[in-house]
Amino acid sequence: MTVVRYAPSPTGRLHLGNARPALLNWLFARHTGGTYVLRLDDTDLERSTEESARSIHADLAWLGITPDIMVRQQDRLAIYDSARDRLIAAGRLYPAYETEDELDRKRARARLMGKPPIYDRAALLLTEADHARYKAEGRTPHWRFRLDGKPVGFNDMIRGPLTVNTASMSDPVLIREDGTYLYTLTSVADDIELGITHVIRGEDHVTNTGTQIEIFEALGASAPQFGHHNLLVDAGGEGFSKRLGSLSLGDLREQGFEALAVAIMATLTGTSLPVEPYPSLEAIADRLDLSMVSRGPARFDPAELETLNARLLHAMSFAEARPRLEALGLADEQLWLGLRGNLARFGDIVGLARLARGPVTPAIAAEDREFIELAGHLLPAEPWDEASFSAWTGVLKDRTGRKGRSLFEPLRLALTGQHDGPDLKSLLPLIGRDEASRRLL
Repeated sequence: MTVVRYAPSPTGRLHLGNARPALLNWLFARHTGGTYVLRLDDTDLERSTEESARSIHADLAWLGITPDIMVRQQDRLAIYDSARDRLIAAGRLYPAYETEDELDRKRARARLMGKPPIYDRAALLLTEADHARYKAEGRTPHWRFRLDGKPVGFNDMIRGPLTVNTASMSDPVLIREDGTYLYTLTSVADDIELGITHVIRGEDHVTNTGTQIEIFEALGASAPQFGHHNLLVDAGGEGFSKRLGSLSLGDLREQGFEALAVAIMATLTGTSLPVEPYPSLEAIADRLDLSMVSRGPARFDPAELETLNARLLHAMSFAEARPRLEALGLADEQLWLGLRGNLARFGDIVGLARLARGPVTPAIAAEDREFIELAGHLLPAEPWDEASFSAWTGVLKDRTGRKGRSLFEPLRLALTGQHDGPDLKSLLPLIGRDEASRRLL
């Protein structure tokens, strides 16, 4: 069975870029009938907060993601301890004592000598006496994973055959001086224990994948299949930053965007599928294949999100909108069908409904008073439909000789008090004859 995971760190608000792997994993799980694991990578105790953890759950629920399994790394330290001990026993994890300043000087010397600034593995040459001396000085080691230093090949589900040469990399630190674990180890240990079969994440993790495949092998486990998707970027090619709160999902929700519009933009931007309305996430899952994800940047256009949001609302059925309309006291099918085509955000329905139901203060210029009174007297008999406005204004045109702006603008100002707004042919039947007469006369 397919088992995927989404593993955010609860250190800030999720943004649109974070939504991309969250949704791509969700869609892949739904398409394959698999299991979706939400794993909070909260081993960074200084930066991880409960508030951020709660906001992650709220953001995912808003997008329509309900995890099948939820775990937190803080609760799984015994798993990481076991992996640590096995790697030490296998000779793949070794202690090193260099400070950050000492490492910076080593890297600077390597550059001066024209060498790559990778770790020289000096710690592997330490004697028992050296370890004792460092301990006496009060130094606590960090622990590095000894890479094989070979080409690591894998068939990426999105990018095809890839090779990462670990010979050009420093042995990564897996355990800090304070004994806390870094992502590289905990992620592998979790993937093994949770039975993760597919890892779908951003292309910025390709190099990590080479290292992690070696850790999988060192722990005697088979690596999952990997897929590295392109990253969402803005018009200038810059990526989104959680620390800057760039287009956070919470902000988008508060601005009134539809969750489905945000989900479509986050997943289909930078793929061969068109960014257009879909009825549900399941409908996207039925069509989207990882092979459709482009290798180039996925450029996000805020204007495209605005347009998509409006298109979803314009096509939304009354049955779908009804629960939200009931909460606003506006559960009227005729009202919804007549006004939905003018919505940019769902909340706009409140102001538009006021144009239909009132109260409205008519705006009638002195030079138009006689014309507006005549218009009130010539209102056609009900029932009204969208043809009623055309019939009414046709009569007014014949009686007064007015046409174009001089005919329509005074009517709009008298009926709505505004210079612009919904098409009057749709709005007039919602206003009704009695209310229209009151505004005109």
